[in-house]
Amino acid sequence: MSETSNPSMRHVIAAMVTNEPGVLAQVAGMFAARGFNIDSLVVGRTENPELSRMTIVVNGDDALLEQVRKQLARLVPVVKVVDYQDVPYVERDLMLVQVSTVGEDGSPAGKRSQIIEIADLFRAKIVDVSHDRVMIELSGTEDKIEAFIDLIQPYGVVELARTGVIAMPRGQAAGSGKSLAVGSGRSRGKGKAAPKGPTIDPGSLPPG
Repeated sequence: MSETSNPSMRHVIAAMVTNEPGVLAQVAGMFAARGFNIDSLVVGRTENPELSRMTIVVNGDDALLEQVRKQLARLVPVVKVVDYQDVPYVERDLMLVQVSTVGEDGSPAGKRSQIIEIADLFRAKIVDVSHDRVMIELSGTEDKIEAFIDLIQPYGVVELARTGVIAMPRGQAAGSGKSLAVGSGRSRGKGKAAPKGPTIDPGSLPPG
């Protein structure tokens, strides 16, 4: 079972894309043009310097997921699309949050020990301490982070930043996700030349 509580409504999709300017804008523009709602979109480098991995979280039914996969595969920079529906996988979201430590009596550190205790329960890290606030680093599933936010909200969240979800299939399940591989640098239609760029064999890509 995956780490999502309702995989039929929340879908995590990975797209391998070529490293070239404007790829993120193309993907975001495709979602906006077709009315797809992006819950989270993260892009970062991979073990291959020619490729980046996009992890996209969308909410919708299976028909919406199929549309998203097909539309992504039609974009020229996209080399491979994999969704993790019905596949065991690990997902992580990283958060930095600054929480006020001011107590009810006005003491700048009145609630610091309580906040640190909650952070310890979630295996979070205290990465910065000042006279009236602490900065906490926490990674985990979205559910874990949302539960932590709910607990510290009453203390006073000063500032919060999250990276968004990244995901990877577990062990031998890595090759079992639904995938749609396409050749990099292909043409968009008849009579249109393919853009220049690295040609990557989708079959040589790692699973997931």
